[in-house]
Amino acid sequence: MRIAMIGTGYVGLVSGACFADFGHRVTCVDKDSGKIDGLNAGVMPIWEPGLEALVKSNADRGRLTFTTSLPDAVKDAEAVFIAVGTPARRGDGHADLTFVFEAVRELAKVIKPGTVVVTKSTVPVGTGDRIEEILREEGVTDVSVASNPEFLREGAAIADFKHPDRIVVGAEDDRAQHALREIYIDRCSSTAPPS
Repeated sequence: MRIAMIGTGYVGLVSGACFADFGHRVTCVDKDSGKIDGLNAGVMPIWEPGLEALVKSNADRGRLTFTTSLPDAVKDAEAVFIAVGTPARRGDGHADLTFVFEAVRELAKVIKPGTVVVTKSTVPVGTGDRIEEILREEGVTDVSVASNPEFLREGAAIADFKHPDRIVVGAEDDRAQHALREIYIDRCSSTAPPS
């Protein structure tokens, strides 16, 4: 499957590299050109055991690429994961969804019908509904929205991703359910099915 990963921070980069290692074609996109230049040169923006080798091996196989161009990243993608920062807001500690909603608005300009949009960022209940509203406001129809939260521990993120004790998926339509099952099919055979 062709996947676009918006965000090359901890969650996006680890997830993108692991999806590529599953055999998918993944394009990671980030606005930070310095980070993308570094990744294209093999320089990791974060430290995680095994990540550099995982990125290199999948980039060498042509399954993992990096770009600053959102249109290029999503043009052939069947699934687009949003893995941008959701820092705690000052004062109340709630997740600041500014970057998520900005990513959705930018995505709305280039997404094609039939694509599945998946939140990987840490977001509160109701975020998927708001993403659907934003897409409708931007005139986007015939896309599916799903949620696939991450459970990654620093220092063990690759093992956590590749050998999970569970895979959690929130999807309301058949297209999104089918896409996420296909993305995780090898993982689902060794763990409980997505729910």
